Amino acid sequence: MLIAKRFSLSHSKLLDFLTRLPEAKDVGITLYLPVGTPCPDVEKLIKASGMTSPPVDLPELTAGGRSGAVIFWGESQKYLVLPPFPITERYIGAGYDAEPLRDLLGKDYGIALVLVRLGSYAVGFCQGESLVSSKVGTGLVHGRHRQGGSSAHRFERHRDKQIETFLNRVCGHIMEKLSPHARTVDFLVYGGARTTIQLLHQQCPFLHQFADRLLPPLLDIPEPRQAVLESAVGRVWSSTVIQWVEAE
Repeated sequence: MLIAKRFSLSHSKLLDFLTRLPEAKDVGITLYLPVGTPCPDVEKLIKASGMTSPPVDLPELTAGGRSGAVIFWGESQKYLVLPPFPITERYIGAGYDAEPLRDLLGKDYGIALVLVRLGSYAVGFCQGESLVSSKVGTGLVHGRHRQGGSSAHRFERHRDKQIETFLNRVCGHIMEKLSPHARTVDFLVYGGARTTIQLLHQQCPFLHQFADRLLPPLLDIPEPRQAVLESAVGRVWSSTVIQWVEAE
């Protein structure tokens, strides 16, 4: 019986993993599946590839990859790699063919990061894994009023104004930091609180030009600070890997 192990690999560790992968001597199969490939199509491709004894949940796991997926499958090696950047072409090959994935991860992408929670923000632009420009700051936004009555309504109106002022300031800093790099932004990554990100997107038309270049958001980050922004760069470049091994 196969047991699944899920883990995350940094950019450099995944490249090391891909370097070692073709060293396996057994016959393997490789599938590259673009982002958005539906589960029924994945099932058909897995069957057509001749994979032996794939796990029943493999099609669902593969279709759930928000940047596509790569399957390496053989007697000694059984991996699903969910890369950080979108796979755009479907490919089935013999052996453990890691070259297309190495090419994808070998590009020096321009990546914009916008991390925001009510009261704090961090904006950065990366060339590859190097943070070349950033801005971190805070703004006054009171917490929610826990009591009812007319005073609560006045407080909420005042708080809404604080949020609007804060997000307008954040938008200004986003324009300041990203405008010089707008033509070289390959991907934009949001991070922070989902509702705050949505409000920011509504109030900052500058961000709309990157709507076709969004990567999955980082929604579990703490309050944005410089250290959080720097660690987010590594997370953007990290891949999720699922390995299947025989139960002992």
